[in-house]
Amino acid sequence: MDVRIGDTLTMKKKHPCGADTFLVLRSGMDFRIRCTGCGREVMVARSKCEKNIKRITRRNGEANV
Repeated sequence: MDVRIGDTLTMKKKHPCGADTFLVLRSGMDFRIRCTGCGREVMVARSKCEKNIKRITRRNGEANV
């Protein structure tokens, strides 16, 4: 899966604050993502994160499902 820094991920499950979108800050073997609702940053294993992604939105507005 092609996830880049700056992408916005829409996840299948919501964060406890109620938001379901996250901004990618770092990608590699794990992702560092920031919740767009409360601003909390989380490190998540790539395999776990990729299976919960519903949609990827690029900075330029292009959306991938």
